[in-house]
Amino acid sequence: MHAQTVDVNRIFQALGDATRRQMIERLSEGPVSVSELAKPLGVSLAAVVQHLQLLEQCSLVRSEKIGRTRLCRMEPAGLRAVEKWVTDRRTAWERKFDRLGDLLADEDP
Repeated sequence: MHAQTVDVNRIFQALGDATRRQMIERLSEGPVSVSELAKPLGVSLAAVVQHLQLLEQCSLVRSEKIGRTRLCRMEPAGLRAVEKWVTDRRTAWERKFDRLGDLLADEDP
C-alpha cells in the first residue's frame, strides 16, 4: 500500500493506544510471532489479534502464516504516511518562521 492511500487519521488513532504502541515498539526490533508479541503485554491473545488487525488495516503491521505460526513485522507504508504528514506541517511552519524572521530583520530599530 502506498503512503498516499494510507489514512493518516486512522494511523494516529491506532497509535493513540498504549498497547498498540508497545506492539509497534516490539516489532521495530524485528519480526515476531503473535504469541511472543502477546507475552509482555498483559492482555489476552484474542485482544492482541484485534489490535493487530487494526494495525494491519492502517498499514503499520503485516502478518503472514508460516506453518502453525503467525509472524508479524513492521510495514513501512503507514509510518511513511505519518512522516510525510509531519514533514509537511514542519515545512509550512518553518516557512512562516523564516518570513517572520525576514520581517523582523528588515525593521529599523
